[in-house]
Amino acid sequence: MKMILAILRDEDCESVSHALVSQDFRVTRIASTGGFLRRGSTTLMVGVEDQKVDEAIRIIRESCTEPTEQGLKRATLFVLTVSNFEQI
Repeated sequence: MKMILAILRDEDCESVSHALVSQDFRVTRIASTGGFLRRGSTTLMVGVEDQKVDEAIRIIRESCTEPTEQGLKRATLFVLTVSNFEQI
């Protein structure tokens, strides 16, 4: 199992979250701040099976809008290995 941490611009959060949920991915949203000029951003945590990582990344990539300012990124993604997962 993997955990995708996706740091997005605030304006992309709704479209990315909706696209992931509509494809049966579970998403947890965390408000965050960072980067140049401390622009608003949102971090999404997405737990996925190993074979679905590429699909989740594709959905995130397709759901983010192009930045209006040169040099800005659409998203930053971290894919982490999860050694244990429990729901209580």
